[in-house]
Amino acid sequence: MAATFTAGPFACTYLVVAGGGGTGNGANGLEQCGAGGAGGMRSNFGSTGGGGSVEDALTLTRGTYSVVVGAGGSPASDGSDSSFHTVDSSGGGFGGGVRAAAGNLGGSGGGGGDFGGVGGAGTSGQGFAGGTGQTSAPSGSTDGGASGGAGSAGSGSTSAGSGVSNSITGSAVTYSSGKLVTAGSGADNTGDGSGTSSSTSNGSGGSGVVIFTLPSAVSVSFSGGVTQTSATVGVNTVYTVTATSTTSETVTMS
Repeated sequence: MAATFTAGPFACTYLVVAGGGGTGNGANGLEQCGAGGAGGMRSNFGSTGGGGSVEDALTLTRGTYSVVVGAGGSPASDGSDSSFHTVDSSGGGFGGGVRAAAGNLGGSGGGGGDFGGVGGAGTSGQGFAGGTGQTSAPSGSTDGGASGGAGSAGSGSTSAGSGVSNSITGSAVTYSSGKLVTAGSGADNTGDGSGTSSSTSNGSGGSGVVIFTLPSAVSVSFSGGVTQTSATVGVNTVYTVTATSTTSETVTMS
């Protein structure tokens, strides 16, 4: 006899990655701002950010739920939060400006500015802190601190925080990586932090992503401002939401 979907509850796995932070301002060829921190990462499948255990199982019923994908931060701006239902991941902190400005706190913290700027703190269960900016350099130029990632903290100006690999889509992808200050802007839908693209420019963080899986028997529709794709993996459908045009977008399960 064919299976019949009822009102639930039914199991839902998720990965919620926020936007990465922008670099600090003021890079001028001799002085460097701090790198932008990676977006916070939360998941109840496989692996999660901040060194914590994967989150608790989530069960849903027929209904409408909120979904938001956070944008990456521009220079001197934090990344934006991403959320799915009650799960919220914090945007990455922006990097400190030149001459010892502190990096901002966030999902993962931004690196401090050159001349010893302190890195920003990360958020427990989402990411780690940024590194301290370089205090002096034999070449006469000084680098800002590396940013924190979902997998580890930034260390000084030479070691960016690592991201975390997750296979919720069926393939392993690394999300929410920190950056060295010279590493360029973060890529879309990674939650990666940001570095500068040259010695005199500033970078932007990568946008976040929301991925969730449901039994394929569940009928799913999205509000008009949601950009998403879906794929069948076994008995489940994986939905990957790559952008939302407002903070009021929704997904309806019926």
